[in-house]
Amino acid sequence: MEITAVRTRLVEVVVPVYNEQRAVRESITRLHAYLTGNFPYGFRITIADNASTDTTWQLATELAQELPHVRAVHLDEKGRGRALRLVWSQSEADVVSYMDVDLSTDLDAFLPLVAPLLSGHSDLAIGTRLARASRVERGPKREFVSRSYNLLLRSVMGAGFSDAQCGFKAVRTEIAQALLPGVEDEQWFFDTELLLLAERHGLRIHEVPVDWVDDPDSRVDIIQTALDDLRGLARVARKTLSGAARIPVPARVERAELPKGMARQLPRFAIVGVVSTLAYLALFSLLRQMVSPLAANAIALLVTAVANTAANRRFTFGVKGSAGAMRHQFEGLIAFFVGLALTSGSLALLPAGVSHGVELVAVIIANAAATLVRFLLLRVWVFNPRRRTAR
Repeated sequence: MEITAVRTRLVEVVVPVYNEQRAVRESITRLHAYLTGNFPYGFRITIADNASTDTTWQLATELAQELPHVRAVHLDEKGRGRALRLVWSQSEADVVSYMDVDLSTDLDAFLPLVAPLLSGHSDLAIGTRLARASRVERGPKREFVSRSYNLLLRSVMGAGFSDAQCGFKAVRTEIAQALLPGVEDEQWFFDTELLLLAERHGLRIHEVPVDWVDDPDSRVDIIQTALDDLRGLARVARKTLSGAARIPVPARVERAELPKGMARQLPRFAIVGVVSTLAYLALFSLLRQMVSPLAANAIALLVTAVANTAANRRFTFGVKGSAGAMRHQFEGLIAFFVGLALTSGSLALLPAGVSHGVELVAVIIANAAATLVRFLLLRVWVFNPRRRTAR
């Protein structure tokens, strides 16, 4: 007698689509066949149409009628985050997840992705293309942007996860529904903001190395997406410093405190940093019309580094008077050379003939990484009160 396994848990897989008439039928059919034959839990595939203007919605409704455990929902506005918010907030599944319609990620990683969530071991899970065990095929431009963005998250935002942008994620449903009110973005930054909020509140994020093949037909505007992500990071940083977007957190996280003095220093350093960055970008853009990108970068960075050290000396760390000012500037140049190495390296890695906009994105990302180094050097060495007391 044949015994059929009883599937007692439910995982909802959301596939956001926008004008994907080329890929939606083949991808959903393939995903459905894989889950039916290989996935040991109950599943539901939700095709979330983001206001498509081609035949995507028609194809999605046809698939929902043809395939069991497949449904289609329609949104009147675009936005991957908007689609995930709608479906996840209404889901009664044990775990909610999503993957890109191109199925760039090998589906064999899906069970390792959701298993720790179903067992209760972890709260969120992400696929990562940046682990040593991952196998990734993609062009140098996307590789550079992805690694730079994730370096920025780790260095400036203190993120512990390695790959925020991989379109292969899962969340325990009760966790997702608790986090969603604190997430503002409705576009591509949605899942980065979700992860940062989760990590800030002490939730456990599981990572799965994936095999990933780039879709050559991807229509994502990399530069615009990168700029939107930078704006999103600035907004999240402001919310973090102000204490906004609170959700219930473990007691051990609630009791945690910043090192002495850092709660006052961080927002002041951030203000000085924003002003310095704007001045740097303006000076870089002006000089770029007269000299090479590397020369423009070096001059703009040196000028703003001197002003930055002076402003942080007085405003952030409260050092008054002229005593030690020259020494502080000399030691602050160490941070300048770190920033110079990062920004020059990012410009050197760019392909020849790229636009000025691409150059700006590269130096912004590298500058953000250098900013963390600058803060640490200024705090623990240049303006360390113990050094001042000893003298």
